[in-house]
Amino acid sequence: MQIEVFTQSSIKLSGKKNIYFDPFQIDTNYHDADYIFITHNHYDHYDEKSIQKIIKDETMIIAPKILEKEVKKITANVLLVEPNQEYSLKDLEFRCVPAYNINKDFHPKTAKFVGYLLNIDNTTYYIMGDTDSLEENKSIKTDICFIPIGGTYTMDVKEASEYINYIKPKIAIPIHYGSIVGSINLKDEFKLLVNKDIKVDIYIKEEKEK
Repeated sequence: MQIEVFTQSSIKLSGKKNIYFDPFQIDTNYHDADYIFITHNHYDHYDEKSIQKIIKDETMIIAPKILEKEVKKITANVLLVEPNQEYSLKDLEFRCVPAYNINKDFHPKTAKFVGYLLNIDNTTYYIMGDTDSLEENKSIKTDICFIPIGGTYTMDVKEASEYINYIKPKIAIPIHYGSIVGSINLKDEFKLLVNKDIKVDIYIKEEKEK
């Protein structure tokens, strides 16, 4: 799979299928999405303007139940999901992992926001969403982990690096920095704090306008 990270937590995996996660501030009319995964309903993760630029007739939107009304206005091809559940589609299987804050109120557990764990072509991808390090995600086994590092609303760099060093993915990809909150330079601090046997791939490299 080819990996792209746009702004914030906006991710695209391209291969046999084009899979987007939390598309945000996408300016190009791609209209190539087979699946669009949404982790929660905050504006930097659920961006209808970006969805309209990537959706096509066959696109399926996967989203937590809190977004039911919004996504069903866009398409009838919707799968509503909950934490701690596994789902099987025609050509894709995934699990929803809880995503919430434990020491702040921005992402309450009761909202049932999610992260996504997918296995594609024998590679496991974990898109964490906006979350802290939790008991529910410490047992995750994944090859590639997309982890928020910006602080304020999610883990900060220290917490994120400690989590990565604990679960030991093959590759860690920092997200959720360099835009709304968190300096672009956080990527360098994160890379220094992560154990050397774990590869850190950097996709967000330039400061975005705030």
